[in-house]
Amino acid sequence: MTTPAAILPQLPPVDGKRRDFLYVATASVAAVGAAATVWPLINQMNPSADVMAAASVDVDLAGIEPGQAVVASWRGKPVFVRNLTAAEQAAANDYPADKLRDPETLADRTKPGHANWLISIGICTHLGCVPLGGREGEVKGDHGGYYCPCHGSVYDTAGRIRKGPAPRNLDLPDHVFTSPTQVRIG
Repeated sequence: MTTPAAILPQLPPVDGKRRDFLYVATASVAAVGAAATVWPLINQMNPSADVMAAASVDVDLAGIEPGQAVVASWRGKPVFVRNLTAAEQAAANDYPADKLRDPETLADRTKPGHANWLISIGICTHLGCVPLGGREGEVKGDHGGYYCPCHGSVYDTAGRIRKGPAPRNLDLPDHVFTSPTQVRIG
């Protein structure tokens, strides 16, 4: 009678090197599989092509008269580009910054050499409404700047909060003047 051990083929003994190779190979295949599974999930969180195209926007300042404001769109947000008159600059500079809720001077909010250009994000810092005053004929509030119709926040011509529930001034986007009549936002 034959014993069961005689029927089964005899396998060579497994040494430590072969076992280590099998562990490394298995771990490598698992890591590649995990990366192939996770990559699409991470990649879908990247900004889409249309958002990347709008990462910066150029605004032509040539047609904006003193005292006039225009609204540009940057990253889906309204941006107020305002050419301040000499009187608006003087009014902003005459009001003491230490009396403001968010103390900033006009010089803090504009670029050197371009004190007449205020470029601010047109979103109220209270709850995210779009203030009025960036277009012709809109209500500008008590201080000639911007008025948020949602909860009554009032900003002056320098975009500083003067009255209402907004906790801080209108935010300023990164921008650089590429020429005397051109600004790049973003």
